[in-house]
Amino acid sequence: MADIPRQSAHRTAKLASLPLGVAGRVAAGWGRRLTGQNAAEINADVAAKTAEQLFAVLGQLKGGAMKFGQALSVFEAAVPDAMAGPYREALTKLQSAAPPMPISSVHRVLAEQLGSSWRTRFESFDDEPAASASIGQVHRAVWHDGREVAVKVQYPGADEALRSDLRQLMRFSRLFQSLAPGAEVKPLLEELQERMVEELDYRIEADNQRTFAKVLSGDERVVVPAVIASAPKVVVTEWVTGTPFSKIIAEGSQAERNLAGRLLAEFHFSTPAKVGLLHADPHPGNFMLLPDERLCVIDFGAVSRLPDGLPPTFGKMVRLALHDQSIELLELLREERFVQPDQELRAEDVLAYLAPFVDPARTETFHFTRRWLQRQAERVSDLSSPDFRTGRLLNLPPDYLLIHRVTLGATGILCQLDAEVATRDIIAEWQPGFAEAEA
Repeated sequence: MADIPRQSAHRTAKLASLPLGVAGRVAAGWGRRLTGQNAAEINADVAAKTAEQLFAVLGQLKGGAMKFGQALSVFEAAVPDAMAGPYREALTKLQSAAPPMPISSVHRVLAEQLGSSWRTRFESFDDEPAASASIGQVHRAVWHDGREVAVKVQYPGADEALRSDLRQLMRFSRLFQSLAPGAEVKPLLEELQERMVEELDYRIEADNQRTFAKVLSGDERVVVPAVIASAPKVVVTEWVTGTPFSKIIAEGSQAERNLAGRLLAEFHFSTPAKVGLLHADPHPGNFMLLPDERLCVIDFGAVSRLPDGLPPTFGKMVRLALHDQSIELLELLREERFVQPDQELRAEDVLAYLAPFVDPARTETFHFTRRWLQRQAERVSDLSSPDFRTGRLLNLPPDYLLIHRVTLGATGILCQLDAEVATRDIIAEWQPGFAEAEA
């Protein structure tokens, strides 16, 4: 039996069951409301059952569907508090847990990738998975030289499943185009497809991790575990023990939250200049706080290659928005293809849309809260608001896709952490274009 449901029709039916299931529960909820049951209790029940289904379906499918779920898990901070509880729990599970594959499948993959005598490479190997990723799961082991290691093993069929999910995504391109008429949707989806398919080859991930580890060796604030061995579907790295961000989000002290937030912001802003790469998979399962107050970063399957560091465009955009320079801001957006030539937009509408997003750079320190993120989400998703109409007419050039993903994802984590961070100083130090645009 396949480890991941592979057939396109089967996977499509599973994915389609999510919105259908929600619709059915909402309809049932209305029926119960008409009979006089408490509206708040019904809403909570609907939310809990939907969250359960979300975890079950995306967790079973793994592949691209689960990657999508893990990306969503960062944005639970934007869901209103009254409904967020069940989603928070289900989506947080997706960050680090999913139904495990049979141990016979794990052993088969290890034999295929490391050779039939793979056991001789390990002093011991724990058959119980320590964690799971979107297209693989992690086992704890001891390497033959006594080092503790993490062994990431790709799910059999993950490649077919991911490609199937991405084909489905491409089929929905016309729907996405109608939702965002100002965007070049097809090239954006093609870029997403290309980057996600790269993640199937763990040798690419291992090379990315080796580059980060080499450049950041001896860094006072960041630890990247060394890569010990790699194959297309298995990667072995040093085991590092620390406090996962998910635990700090759930029960950390304010000091831990602030430290985790500062280290995360510094890591994402500084590494393009230091390493020429941007870690592009920001969710709490990929970050730990170590006892010596350093940040440990794992999972380098998704990276953005930035040999010249972060592009100065974002720094200029932030500075112009801070200074209410709406005409210059619109001109810059047109130059950089964030507004396509055939789109008519008013400079003041663009400023009104973007200005609240640059709040973290307005003050010496900024308190990232769920409520702040919820307000931004409500503002741009309200169908009757000018901000919603403006957002639909903006474009995201494909070469900015992963940078945008990191910006949104890291902001989501900072809001989950409820962290106070001196963001402006970090931006001023590491984001090109920010200080230059001040003149």
